Amino acid sequence: MNVQPRNVTSAADGASPESRGLDFYASDRSLRSLLGLYLPAPELAHMQAHLERLGALIGGRLDDLARDADKMPSRLEPRTRQGEDRQSIVKAPAYMAMEQLAFGEFALAALSHRPALGWGKPLSAASKYALTYLFAQSEFGLLCPVNMTDSLTRTIRRFADQSLLDRYLPGLLAEDADDQLQGAMFMTERFAGSDVGATETRAVKTGDHWLLYGDKWFCSNADAGLALVLARPDGAPAGTKGLGLFLMPRLLPSGEPNRYRIVRLKDKLGTRAMPSGEIVLEGASAWLVGDLNQGFKQMAEMVNQSRLSNGVRSTGMMRRAVHEALTVSLGRRAFGKRLIDLPLVRRQLIKMILPAEEALSVAFFTAECLDRADAGEAEAQTMRRILTPLIKLRACRDARKVTGDAMEMRGGSGYVEEWIEPRLLRESHLGSIWEGTSNIIALDVIRAAAKSHAHRALAKRLEPMVDSAPSDLAAPLRERLGTVLALIDRAAARDGDARAARQAATGLYHVTAAVLLFDEARRLGDGVRRDLAHLVLAHKLSPRDPLGGSSAEDDAAGDRVIDALIAARVGV
Repeated sequence: MNVQPRNVTSAADGASPESRGLDFYASDRSLRSLLGLYLPAPELAHMQAHLERLGALIGGRLDDLARDADKMPSRLEPRTRQGEDRQSIVKAPAYMAMEQLAFGEFALAALSHRPALGWGKPLSAASKYALTYLFAQSEFGLLCPVNMTDSLTRTIRRFADQSLLDRYLPGLLAEDADDQLQGAMFMTERFAGSDVGATETRAVKTGDHWLLYGDKWFCSNADAGLALVLARPDGAPAGTKGLGLFLMPRLLPSGEPNRYRIVRLKDKLGTRAMPSGEIVLEGASAWLVGDLNQGFKQMAEMVNQSRLSNGVRSTGMMRRAVHEALTVSLGRRAFGKRLIDLPLVRRQLIKMILPAEEALSVAFFTAECLDRADAGEAEAQTMRRILTPLIKLRACRDARKVTGDAMEMRGGSGYVEEWIEPRLLRESHLGSIWEGTSNIIALDVIRAAAKSHAHRALAKRLEPMVDSAPSDLAAPLRERLGTVLALIDRAAARDGDARAARQAATGLYHVTAAVLLFDEARRLGDGVRRDLAHLVLAHKLSPRDPLGGSSAEDDAAGDRVIDALIAARVGV
């Protein structure tokens, strides 16, 4: 059965169908279902109004602001009009309006650290990432400063001494925009990208603080009030073990600007409005965070949070791409039929929907794991170590294809910058690069397996879910889980084959997603999620004849999924 939602805009006159006015929260049956599993009932009831508010903004004002900001990249002003060497970055008014929404109204950078949104204590990771997932459906780039502020706050609260917290935590958690400090991390150098151990920035001790000298090559949120910086103290050994972690303010406690210069801003493919720059440190004052010889390990806390955020944001962009593709396929006719009734269109849709649904399930499972890890659960701490790179690897890579397919679904108009598809495609490539390229992330999965047997801890958590699956499905799930664990073991062995890292990590991601989808289907009584799980098992984990075509069973499952998503659409 093909479902026709009410009020779908017709494009029979040749106009390209619009998603404007779609309620992006009410129309997302998967998000609403999973929040019921991962949020306590009182928190979910409280969050409804905020989720509804953001879902409506995506289909209107937030989309307008994001489009306008993208057309007006930030601009570096090296001097004041009086000739003073006080650098400033001029941002688009639309970008600053989005900052008010993200840092102000929704408090996305602070809600894990203080009461926010009318809730009397910090909200759960699931609430934060649900809002992040929705916000990313209009704007990806601003969520980088939001996440870095959140992650910097988390890192210094864990490792910095009380004097630093007393000085800077109030600004990081401030409610008033005039008092807020934003965060950043300045880590990458020209010859030290993924190879952080090659960092050349120097740190020189002077009194109660340090002076930093060096050249940081890619500094996003370049004018942030605070940045965490990796630097090598004079006399420290080479490699990552010789690096210290330092908190560097934009303005010194005296109010004077710190001694570093933004040399230029990057001309980026995407995230154009958010300023990323090259920064020269010229004796910049900074304060040590944590142990001097543990800088890289401490910075990993911020990097891992950024990786998880990238995965969640990529998940949001995939969902927006699905929404756009459904809008087009429902509202446009070709060859005398609606696009949604054409078999190849439906095939393309399910190939977009499947990775978006996998990522959403893994994102919420990881968020729950993060909360349990923060509460001190050892098993969750180990699982978090492997789940974070898993979602960063696959969700970010999958988003590149899903957003490309959405562009193709709209056709020629989808290649025109007046529509969102080009921006989604440009932004989607960022997730696979920042905080580690796909190869680096796959190797990180294998390192987590080798060092802490994190894959076995994850399997231990998944196995009871497998046992609860229907008998005809439990056996293939159990076999696939065992096969991928053995592949990871081989890749993680002392003389293991590093070339298998991506295959192994991808396999673990898909089997995790399949198990989660089956378990969600059982807990929710949701046949759609069972169909999704079946499709993951059939198309991502099982051997297939590339010329064998699709089975009638798979086609029927895909049709049921598509029709359920169409039936949930509200507002257009």
